[in-house]
Amino acid sequence: MKVFRSTAILLCLILLLGTIPALGADPADIQKLVDETAAYQLSTVSFEHGSEWAVMALARGGCAVPEGSFDRYWKDVKDYVAQHEGKFRKYTEYARLTLAITAIGRDPQDVGGYNLLEGLCDYDKMISVGINGASWALLALDSGSYLPDDPVRQKYVDLLVSRQLADGGFSLVGKGGSDSPADTDITAMTLQALAGYQDQPAVSAAIDRALDCLSKKQLPDGGFQTMGITTSESSAQVLVALGELGLTPEDSRFVKNGCTPLDALLGFRQDDGSFLHVPGEPGMGSLATDQGFYALVETLRVSQGKSSLYKMNDVEKITEDAEVPAFPDRHKDVMPVPVTKEGVSFPDIRGSACQSAVEALAAREIINGMTADSFEPDATMTRAQYAAIIVRALGLKPDKTGSGKFRDVPEGSWFAPFVGTASRYGIVEGRDDGSFDPQGTINRQEAAVMTARAAALCGMDTSLNADGVRMFISEFTDYMTVSKWARESMAFCFKAGILVSDEFEEDILPGQAITRGEVALMVYRLLLKAALL
Repeated sequence: MKVFRSTAILLCLILLLGTIPALGADPADIQKLVDETAAYQLSTVSFEHGSEWAVMALARGGCAVPEGSFDRYWKDVKDYVAQHEGKFRKYTEYARLTLAITAIGRDPQDVGGYNLLEGLCDYDKMISVGINGASWALLALDSGSYLPDDPVRQKYVDLLVSRQLADGGFSLVGKGGSDSPADTDITAMTLQALAGYQDQPAVSAAIDRALDCLSKKQLPDGGFQTMGITTSESSAQVLVALGELGLTPEDSRFVKNGCTPLDALLGFRQDDGSFLHVPGEPGMGSLATDQGFYALVETLRVSQGKSSLYKMNDVEKITEDAEVPAFPDRHKDVMPVPVTKEGVSFPDIRGSACQSAVEALAAREIINGMTADSFEPDATMTRAQYAAIIVRALGLKPDKTGSGKFRDVPEGSWFAPFVGTASRYGIVEGRDDGSFDPQGTINRQEAAVMTARAAALCGMDTSLNADGVRMFISEFTDYMTVSKWARESMAFCFKAGILVSDEFEEDILPGQAITRGEVALMVYRLLLKAALL
């Protein structure tokens, strides 16, 4: 809302002229801000695994979402959890998923037969990421009042209190009582987690000291820094902490020169409803928008006298799964492929990560073994073979029409109908010299491009702006070696969970030959995401 942004900017310009009254957090004004950012989020969110923060904020904000959106998210998360057999390398994922699942009225204790709360109660592994693990575990467990008698809760509370620094704040690895400086974001998140335990004297005292620490760290414009950098996320986390504690942005301890944390956060807000990470730089904009959005939702709920963002006992529980419709923009020729050879398997995939994928695809004759008794998951694949697999996976009718555009695709070859069909539907393109190179070994970035184009045929939104591309592949040290023509497709595959970052080390290796096992996983995940299995 322009009046909020204008006021925040004006306040920051006249700080030297004296103080003025704090900006009021009127529920109607905050509701408009929430609605505007919700509209932006709905233009970008996929309602798939990975969109937890947007899903939680949309649900807790009571925002209007397209019919079936939360059902689509729920189905995708169940598929994701099943693929990983309920085990995640990043332990905070148990908390993130639990919060989003609870927000939409689903039960994290039965996600396709897996209980996410078991991960939250694994104390040693949760705190292995620092005290943030304890904070997330408490927030998730308390979100639905899960396992109220489990002693692990108190262990997390005691850990957090014991790690309070000399200045009253907290840091990711700082020892209790040490003189190391507090981190704004970690301090705010610790307050969020401890908010439900204020009846304990030790916790109440720790909260008072931490609030005093944050108050002293607040900047003259109402904002905050983390690691010496002023960010929107720092203001967002403080706003959420205040809301969880039942405090408003106008709490006297957090008004500096007439500016509140809400004023500071809105200084990062763009006209389209998104948020910047730091002033003038859109990098990490997606994460900044997620946090800015749920901070607004928190502030709105407090202003309306509702339960806080993370206290979700007011959510209506859903016990029956709705049928998830196909993507409305799916091409009319794309069809689910029926099972024709149930029970197909191969000895060399037993116990491997790709076993379920290979078996599901082989049962539909989408993919075959190298022999009757072997799949050879570590072998490579040609470009023609991949084109054939994608055509079969989408239920398209092979037709050699279109293969004639490639000088090296003979009309009588076995792959001509598949290459022709893939070409006509825009799934494949040739080399710069006019060839298709059917016998060439397909590499990871080529497979990502073909898969993304297939996803678009399924009706999925595969577009990403430069910020989104960076967000999903910049964690890899070699992401700049991905060819420019493949970066958006590669980023989409990670965003959609067709490629999973946990399965890579530090590098993507875009030019490396992709294996048959990897291909099976990519195609299987695509079909799951597209509701074609």
